[in-house]
Amino acid sequence: KAFGDLFLDTGGEVFLEAEVEEILINENTGKATGVKMKSGEVLEADAIVSNADVAFTYLNLIPKRFRKKYTDAKIKKMTYSMSLFVIYFGTNRKYEDLAHHEIIISRRYKGLLEDIFDKKILAEDFSLYLHRPTATDPSLAPEGCDAWYVLSPVPHLGGDIDWTKEAEPYKQKIYQYLEKRFLPDLRKHIVTEHYIDPLHFQNTLNSYLGNAFGVEPTLMQSAYLRPHNQSEDVENLFFVGAGTHPGAGLPGVISSGKIVGNMISDFGF
Repeated sequence: KAFGDLFLDTGGEVFLEAEVEEILINENTGKATGVKMKSGEVLEADAIVSNADVAFTYLNLIPKRFRKKYTDAKIKKMTYSMSLFVIYFGTNRKYEDLAHHEIIISRRYKGLLEDIFDKKILAEDFSLYLHRPTATDPSLAPEGCDAWYVLSPVPHLGGDIDWTKEAEPYKQKIYQYLEKRFLPDLRKHIVTEHYIDPLHFQNTLNSYLGNAFGVEPTLMQSAYLRPHNQSEDVENLFFVGAGTHPGAGLPGVISSGKIVGNMISDFGF
């Protein structure tokens, strides 16, 4: 909300429930002229900044004829990060012996990574990040309660996992694991819950293959070789977020915004 208020205070305008259908590009100059909304409305602009997944932006918002470098074939040939299975839940009791951050690593560390990134199968074991923000700020839940989320890295949708069938059993498996080792009688005390899986990343967040962090930060997809903040196909199109430079994670994402802000200022938009 603070970021939103700051944006409005500086003259920005926010459109809610307003999906972009296409980035409009001038046939003669190759520059973006604005965006066309799903509603048919056209918003003209001197520069476009996309905070969407880079692959999704190129594949779905920019016609092929304007993409000489980031062709469909190039985008689909790149390798993409894992996805996530995340359960948000609240308990009507507190677990005081759990810290704000708990990182739970599988004993089968290397094998689990191979299952996620190479085989793209849903492993029997998992590594988890367990987050209990009420350990630091009790006001985030009613008195005597805790707020949580637990995150499990899983393969993106390049594999054959049917999440419409696997999500619920996988959720219960995580609960069972937590009950046995960290949170006694957990399921008896859950009063609210919500989960997201790779289908959420693909269908709601418009992330290619349901990836959670953009292209993999491999040697040939890092630093200068990562998708640039300024599009190499459309001069006045810029990218921010996890999929561009410098990379995923809160510091990287915020840095991408600062980089693009400076670039647009230097261009005189």
